[in-house]
Amino acid sequence: MTPGALPPPFAGFSEQELARRRRSLEAVLEAEGLDSVVLYGANRSGSAVSWLTEWPVTREAHVLVTRGEPDVLLVSFYNHVPEARRRAAAADVRFAGDDPAAGLVELLRARGAEGRPVGFIGSLPWDQYAALGDGRRLVDLTRAHTRLRLRKSDEELAALRHAAALTDAAAGALVEGPLVGCTEHQLTARIEAAYVAHGGMHHIHYVGVTPMSAPDRSVPAQWPRSRQVAAGDLLTFELSAAVAPEYSGQLLRSVAVAAQPSAQVQELHDVAEAALEAVSARLRPGVHAQELVDAAAVIEDAGFTTVDDLVHGFGGGYLPPVIGSRSRAIRPTPDMTLEAGMTVVVQPNVATPDGRLGVQTGELLLVTADGAERLHTFPRGLVRAA
Repeated sequence: MTPGALPPPFAGFSEQELARRRRSLEAVLEAEGLDSVVLYGANRSGSAVSWLTEWPVTREAHVLVTRGEPDVLLVSFYNHVPEARRRAAAADVRFAGDDPAAGLVELLRARGAEGRPVGFIGSLPWDQYAALGDGRRLVDLTRAHTRLRLRKSDEELAALRHAAALTDAAAGALVEGPLVGCTEHQLTARIEAAYVAHGGMHHIHYVGVTPMSAPDRSVPAQWPRSRQVAAGDLLTFELSAAVAPEYSGQLLRSVAVAAQPSAQVQELHDVAEAALEAVSARLRPGVHAQELVDAAAVIEDAGFTTVDDLVHGFGGGYLPPVIGSRSRAIRPTPDMTLEAGMTVVVQPNVATPDGRLGVQTGELLLVTADGAERLHTFPRGLVRAA
């Protein structure tokens, strides 16, 4: 995909979409017998805050949501308040000050919630949790909030399609340009340039390079190196360009650089593609998470394993179901079934048991009544590039 084919920069979610989210959160409060909930985020992490207000969390942010009352967004760093007011126009945006928990306690008192139980979403620091919970019961609504995000609205799907297009453009820019002689830092700059000028935001761009003749890594690295790419290398990548906080595509591929893939790389990739096809074919409503694990048994049958998740929910956050393979169950397989409207990443990172070599393949998919729908257009398969 060429840059000219990309859509215009994402304009944000509509008032109707944000109101839908607000209503769904109020419904959770009502079901739990609560009047208020505090949403928390810090250091560019805290999907509940951005989901409700469109404020991408910077240093720290709290949102007080009370049924029948306007939302109050407390923003740390005074110079961030003006931009927060522009982006979170529906909220009452205020400077958090040095003690945001005390500010929240005072707001709750002003709303007549003295001593009443309060919900919270996110990883509140202990001192804030203690201050907020002094004299009242706190109820963790993080999982309930996560359930609200599993099935995507039409606007969320449009945002994810947009993000997938930007991610595809980044992958194209990476492999269409010369690779030999470039450092991983230079490759990262090439990736970012493909989407930043079109309004894209950084989510992740992991790149790994290793010689196919003497491999020493099985997954892409989270930080680039200054080593130059050479003919005969295997380059693997995991790319996610975003159009809004937590709304990004995700694309994983393997690239044989200026050489035919080695026999071992080809075998690993053939197994990974077989697992990708088998798992993707089972992405239908009502399918249990364990069935996805079982579908990927070709990995272990071939004598290989995995390093990363086999499947994880994605889009609007890192979401359930998070599933490992039979030989690498990073956490217990969740007792849940798929629903139409979920978006998941299927990414069988097939690796040798010694962890010295691995391949990447997979991407973000939509679960529909008719099966899996691709949101990306980047070609599947092992890439050959110079």
